[in-house]
Amino acid sequence: MKYLERLGLNAPNYDRHPHVEVKGHDNSCWAGWQSITNELKSSALQKGENKCVIAIECYPGVFDDEILSAISSGIPDAQIFRTTEALKSPAEINKLVEPDLGGDDPVFGKLTRLELDHFLDTDKKATLEKAILESSAATVIVYGTAALLCTEADIVVYADMARWEAQLRQRANRVSNLGVNNSEQAANLKYKRSFYIDWRVCDRLKQKTFERWDYLLDTCKENSPKMITGDAFRDGINQTLERPFRVVPFFDPGVWGGQWMKEVCKLPEDKSNYAWCFDCVPEENSLLLKFGETTIEVPSINAVLYCPEKLLGEPVYGLTGAYFPIRFDLLDTMQGQNLSFQVHPMLDYARQEFGLNLTQDESYYILDAEPEAEVYLGLVEDVDAQGMLRDLKVASEDPSRPFPDEKYVQRFPVKRHDHFLIPAGTCHCSGTDTLVLEISHTPYVFTFKLWDWDRVDLNGLPRPINLERGEKNIQWERTRSWVEPRLVNQFEKLSSGEGWQEEKTGLYKSQLIETRRHWFEKPVAHDTKGESVHVLNLVAGQEATVESPTGRFEPFVVHFAETFIVPASVGPYIIRPSGPSEGQQCATIKAFIRVNA
Repeated sequence: MKYLERLGLNAPNYDRHPHVEVKGHDNSCWAGWQSITNELKSSALQKGENKCVIAIECYPGVFDDEILSAISSGIPDAQIFRTTEALKSPAEINKLVEPDLGGDDPVFGKLTRLELDHFLDTDKKATLEKAILESSAATVIVYGTAALLCTEADIVVYADMARWEAQLRQRANRVSNLGVNNSEQAANLKYKRSFYIDWRVCDRLKQKTFERWDYLLDTCKENSPKMITGDAFRDGINQTLERPFRVVPFFDPGVWGGQWMKEVCKLPEDKSNYAWCFDCVPEENSLLLKFGETTIEVPSINAVLYCPEKLLGEPVYGLTGAYFPIRFDLLDTMQGQNLSFQVHPMLDYARQEFGLNLTQDESYYILDAEPEAEVYLGLVEDVDAQGMLRDLKVASEDPSRPFPDEKYVQRFPVKRHDHFLIPAGTCHCSGTDTLVLEISHTPYVFTFKLWDWDRVDLNGLPRPINLERGEKNIQWERTRSWVEPRLVNQFEKLSSGEGWQEEKTGLYKSQLIETRRHWFEKPVAHDTKGESVHVLNLVAGQEATVESPTGRFEPFVVHFAETFIVPASVGPYIIRPSGPSEGQQCATIKAFIRVNA
C-alpha cells in the first residue's frame, strides 16, 4: 500500500468497468446465440414477404467462424452469401492500400481517403447481387464487411467490434486485416494497417448507416454474444451524451512500465508491469451500455460518429469534424524506466506526411513522483545540433556507445501536481519513478523516438527509432531559457469562492487545448456552455460527485485518477467532494478546446 498511503487514500477504488445505465429498453436485448437467432427468425417472419434479406455488416476483428456457425445452426433454412465473394483479390487490395501504408515503415503511414466500395470488384459484386436477387430461399443472409454495399436489405444487423479487443485478437494471430489473409503477420503491422486503412473505411460506412441499423450485435466476448435493437443503441448513445460518463479503460504492459497502477487501480498481478492506462481515447476505448440486466459493449467512437455536435459542441465540431480531439492517459514509470526520448511532428509536417488535421501537442501532469524523479524537456543552452544528431545516430547503430543525453537534454525535477507543457517539436520524455497524466490531442501513434535507452520490446525485438523524421521536427531554440518560462508550471489563478479556487495551467498558446485546475473542499460550478466537450480527471481526493444544478442527470461518482467526459450538451454542472473525501480538499484537472481565443 506504498502509493495509496502517500496519496492519502484509504483503499483502491478505481472503477475498471464503468457503464452507463440506459433507461427504457430492457426488453430490447438478447443474450446467447439461440436467443439472438430466434429473434432474427421472428423479425424475418414479421416482414411478411416471400423473401427476407438480412445483411450482417461486420467491423474488422469479429470472429467470422463463430458468427457463421451460430447463424447456420440457428437459422438452418437460410441461404448465406459472403461478401468475400465480392472483394478484390488480396493482391489487388494490397496494391490498393500500399500508397497509404508507406512501404516498410513499421509505424507510420497516411490516413487513407479510400472508401469501402474501393475494396469491391465490380464484376464480382454484380455476380453476388444477381445471386442474392435470384435466390429462392425464404431467408437470405448477406454476411461480412461491405454487406450493406452488396444488397438492399430488409433487416440490417451491425456486428460491431471494440478496437482494443480487435488488437488483442490480432496479437493472438486470430484475425486478419480487411480483404487479406495475414493473421500470422506481426501484430504491429496488422495494427498499423487497421489504424490507417481498415478502421477509416469502415467508420465511413458506419457513419452513413447508423440510422439503418435494426440491430447491433456485440461479439466482443467470444461465445458470449449479445444483441440490441438499433433504436435501443441510438437512444443509448443519446442518453449517454446527456450526462457525464466514462469509457472503459484498458491497461497494457511495456518495457518501461511501472508498479503504481497495479496498486492504485487494482490491476491483476499476472503482468510484470503496466506502462499505459488508456483512460480516455475514444477512438479505441469501449463504452458499456447497460440495458436492465444486459450490458452491451460498443466502441466509444460510435458516440463521436453518431452525435458529434452533441458530444463535442458546435464550435469544436466545426473545427475538428467527427473527431474527438482530447486524450487522457496514464504513463507509469514507478519502479520502471525512462520513457523513450522523443519528439512529436509539427502541424505542417503532420498534415503533409500523415493527412492529419491536428498534431500531437501534449502535456505531462504529475499525479505522483518519487523525490528524485525528473522530466526531460527541451535542450541545454547553446546546444550543438549537429553533434546531438550525430550522437543519436551513433547510439542507434552501436549499443556500446549510448547517447550522452546529459550533454544535450535539459532535465527538470518533478513533484506531485507539477504540469509540464509539451508543444509539438519539443524534445521530451518522462524519467523513471513518475506517474504521468498525459493530456494531449488524440493522434497518438505519431511519436518519433529519437533514442530508446538501448532497449528491446517485450518480444525481444529492437524498438523502432525515427531519427530521420524526428530531426525534421526538432525545434532547436527550445532550450532551458525558452522552455522554463513558457512550459514549466505555468499556473495562473483565475477565480475563487467559498471553499474552491480555479487556476489556468496551460496549454501553450500554439495548442488548442486549455487546462484548468480546481482545488475544492465545497461544491464548485463548471459549465460547458454548449461550446466544448470537457475531459476531467480527479487528481486529488478519494471521491467526488458530479451533479446537475437542474437535476438534468443523476449524480455521477468519480474516484481518484479516473478520467471522465462531460459532453458539451450538458451545460452547467457541479463537482463536490463526497464519500470519504467529504469535507476534504480535492482537485480536478479539466481540458477543453479553446473556441473563443
